[in-house]
Amino acid sequence: MSPVIDRAVHAGLITTEGQVQDVPATLRYRRDDPLAVQACFPPHASLAGADVTWVFARDLLSAGLLEPVGEGDVHVRPFGPLVTVLEFHAVAGTAMVRVDTAELRRFIEDTYALVPPGHEHLYLDVDQDLAHLLREA
Repeated sequence: MSPVIDRAVHAGLITTEGQVQDVPATLRYRRDDPLAVQACFPPHASLAGADVTWVFARDLLSAGLLEPVGEGDVHVRPFGPLVTVLEFHAVAGTAMVRVDTAELRRFIEDTYALVPPGHEHLYLDVDQDLAHLLREA
């Protein structure tokens, strides 16, 4: 199995008028960063006209399928049985994106097959991460 999962999902950007604009999005999970997922959006989905990638906890995405979660920049909540809403909070404003819950569930299940929950520590390279941080300081 590849150490990276890239999954294109059908997303809907909820506009200030309450309309839903289709936006291609990609969810990414990497075995070498086992605690995080990335949600990547194309330039036309951002105010700045640039690619946007949000990084947040895999556990947050998983828990948000069942109940509203999130206290920081990313919130996830179910919106009925078929849709999950991801909220991305930034200085420029808040983006709300609808994603099919079944697609998110399949993505999470695939990440669990790659790195089972509770085993993330086995895939972390703390020494390499610390060296990387010290180089940037």
